[in-house]
Amino acid sequence: MRPALAAGAAEVAVKLGALRQFLAAHGGGALRLRGSDWFAWVTAGGANTVLLASDTGVAEVLVTRAEACILTDEIEAERLKAEQVPPGFTFHVAPWTDTDLHDAFVLGEAGGAPVLSDHPGPGELPLPGGARQLRLRMSAPEQARYRALGLDAACAASEVMRKARPDWTEYALAGAGAEALWRRGIEPALVLAAGERRVQQYRHPTPSDAPLGRQAMLVLCARRHGLVANLTRFVCFCQPPLRQSEMKQVEATGLAACVPGNSLSAVYHALVQAYHHAGQPAAIREHHQGGVTGYRARELVATPSTALQLESGMAVAFNPSFQGIKIEDTFLIGEHGLENLTCDPDWPALAVQGRMRPLWLEVTW
Repeated sequence: MRPALAAGAAEVAVKLGALRQFLAAHGGGALRLRGSDWFAWVTAGGANTVLLASDTGVAEVLVTRAEACILTDEIEAERLKAEQVPPGFTFHVAPWTDTDLHDAFVLGEAGGAPVLSDHPGPGELPLPGGARQLRLRMSAPEQARYRALGLDAACAASEVMRKARPDWTEYALAGAGAEALWRRGIEPALVLAAGERRVQQYRHPTPSDAPLGRQAMLVLCARRHGLVANLTRFVCFCQPPLRQSEMKQVEATGLAACVPGNSLSAVYHALVQAYHHAGQPAAIREHHQGGVTGYRARELVATPSTALQLESGMAVAFNPSFQGIKIEDTFLIGEHGLENLTCDPDWPALAVQGRMRPLWLEVTW
């Protein structure tokens, strides 16, 4: 059972109240949340996913001005009640052979008024833009869950990279990473692994049967309670690259721009200048730089025109890169600076502009 289901009731009540304000402001009769991201948010960390690769799941949430209801089928209802959904919700359960009954139920509950949805179906309207902004600002309970996830994910990556050997394949490294996450109750939403040859060739190296060789990279997007922690770590069995310092300075410039009130595009432009200063002006076009994270690995990617204003309580994960080298952690924006959520205190690190940043793990072989 998911711990502290009852404790999530107060968090749920606040979120339902905010959603009902959107309904009233936009003249809606019902608000329908189908995505796994929104389901996790409104249920204080519950999961509607069975197939991990799907954006939607086996249940959805219907919010009206009077009720909050889980729409699901007979296969899933009892498990969701017992393990995923905190108090504050009723259930509308349909036979798995006739889930179209949900659509009729929604129309009845909406009473002829518009239905708003994160995945609008025929006749439905998209959620107002302010709803997403609300989700990006994490409450104190969400931040606590994120901290616990970040530390566990970082320790999982550290454990695996300390075990890695040059004769491992990329498949073996990725498999060890996924296993280390699952053992901690974390879903491997993404696992990238690359050895010395393919890390030089590709920014997104999905694992292959190639041996690691003299160095390796592991990238994790680790999901628990709906939140996603993103991090990248390297191990080398030889001399680490000299460009680590340059990469860290690029990242430091971007992170320094992550302050409440700045736009996400301002962070992008800060990174542009940092790449120019490092003598790598083309690097920003070779890979996206990351952006705001939370209930999706990338809620919103930083671009030259991304107008989203950063606020305290938002989380960011940037991954600036040169060919063959990258750096990435997940940070929480606070009133007094950034908090690194994916910091393993036992991993080798170096202070860069007052912030501890991970080094490549050097292993004698």
